[in-house]
Amino acid sequence: MVGFVQILLLSQSRIAPRAGSVPVARSWTAIGSAVALAVCLAPAVLHGQQPAAVPATAAPVLAAAPAPAVPAAAAAAVGAAEAIGAAETGVVGSGPGLIPNGGLSQRTAGTGVANAATGVHPLQPALDLAQQGLVKINANIRDYSCTIVKRERIDGKLGEHEYMFCKIRQQPFSVYLYFLGPDAVKGQEVLYVAGSNEGNMLAHAGSGVRAMVGTVSLKPQSMLAMAGNRYPVTEIGVENLAKRLVEVAEHDKQFGECDVNFYPNAKVNGRICTCVQVVHPVPRRNFRFHLARVFIDDELTVPIRYEAYDWPQEAGGQPVLLEEYTYMNVKTNNGFTDADFDAKNTAYKFGAK
Repeated sequence: MVGFVQILLLSQSRIAPRAGSVPVARSWTAIGSAVALAVCLAPAVLHGQQPAAVPATAAPVLAAAPAPAVPAAAAAAVGAAEAIGAAETGVVGSGPGLIPNGGLSQRTAGTGVANAATGVHPLQPALDLAQQGLVKINANIRDYSCTIVKRERIDGKLGEHEYMFCKIRQQPFSVYLYFLGPDAVKGQEVLYVAGSNEGNMLAHAGSGVRAMVGTVSLKPQSMLAMAGNRYPVTEIGVENLAKRLVEVAEHDKQFGECDVNFYPNAKVNGRICTCVQVVHPVPRRNFRFHLARVFIDDELTVPIRYEAYDWPQEAGGQPVLLEEYTYMNVKTNNGFTDADFDAKNTAYKFGAK
């Protein structure tokens, strides 16, 4: 979300109201997707042996969720950040050799448009799982809080991990974000409520010179709001992630060259998940990624991590990370009200009266 704040400093005289004169709205950076820290096993797994320890290569993640109602408590959680051990996260190897930890692969099909024996496309079981998840989200989850860990490649450059405390309400779709780190964005807040504030989002920087810009109102898909982000705030959340997975699967079902595997008992921040790994071995214009993994929380039945990689830049090279989103410490049905998504909430710092 936050690259737009720096841009605002260059154009504040035209679009940025001062704190205290707040327009009405906002949106973030989004998640097109979503969720959980991956774990990979040594090649021994392919032979049914126990995996050896793998050095952790993922960024640190927050050890504890902040209190849902108090942004100040969320900020304090930054001090609890620590690296997840090798038993929970790590990435080694390249291409289809990237194996999530957990149980042995439960292969659903080989490459090709359809499984010759059943006539079912390799992606169909994954598509069914995503659709079932959507039904359960709509039936069982009214709202939730979580810590989001996001990393994206923008214009060829892989950015830092960003940490956000988040509140989301399903109806009307509402988002509150408080940025926990890194320091460049710490303290930044974002509000978005569908159908309100002329479809705009509200945002302000956390500290320093940028905070002098005050609260700004932006269209979620405007150039300023999208600076440094792959997706708008309107696409954040586990439901939107599940929808996007369904859309991608429906698209890719039209083509062959698709290898799909399920890995039970994978872990994301201690949560037991089923990992669905999709590999397109050959670069094609119709494919959005070379390798993608979705981690679906077995208890919550929602996707809590999504990661996607581009093809290696050279033969034998590593896949290139495009984006990764992890939803940690998910707490459902908190009873959020309009006050949780109101710029006048005294726990927030939007400056609204």
